[in-house]
Amino acid sequence: MRRTARLLTGTALAVGAVGLVVTPAYGGDGGDLKVSPASVVPGGQVTVDTAACRDGGAAGDASAVGAGSFSLAPSTHEKAATGQFRVPPSAQPGTYEIVATCADGGRKVTGDLVVTLTAASGQVHPRGSVKTGVGGAFGRDPVQTAAGVTALAVAAAGGTWLLHRRARGDGI
Repeated sequence: MRRTARLLTGTALAVGAVGLVVTPAYGGDGGDLKVSPASVVPGGQVTVDTAACRDGGAAGDASAVGAGSFSLAPSTHEKAATGQFRVPPSAQPGTYEIVATCADGGRKVTGDLVVTLTAASGQVHPRGSVKTGVGGAFGRDPVQTAAGVTALAVAAAGGTWLLHRRARGDGI
């Protein structure tokens, strides 16, 4: 028991130490580039904003997805810089890095954009039962369902009777 507790404590301390080292490297000050929507179809409009460029605008680069450069203007909302671009209709599905360089100091912030062939809001979710060809628990035929339930009940009763008979010593 003590060995397990020591192992878990050591693991928790190691994870905590790594978290303290890695967090400053990724800038925990909220300076990331927010891409909205995060998933878009080719030809869709994308809005990006960042709080890292508080004193001025920024130059955006969406050339990875084929959209070229765009500008981010200072916004009155939460002192952020905001900009927009359109994903080209010829864009291929995948994940692309969008970069913005702040006008004040040259700080670079990045965000990911996922290009898909189907819109997230237009996805069709499956409904109904799976058509396996042999039937199901709740098929359309109530007679087959009743027959299946009856067969299970008979099997359960027979199994119980055999176990009871074996426990009494009657043979089998």
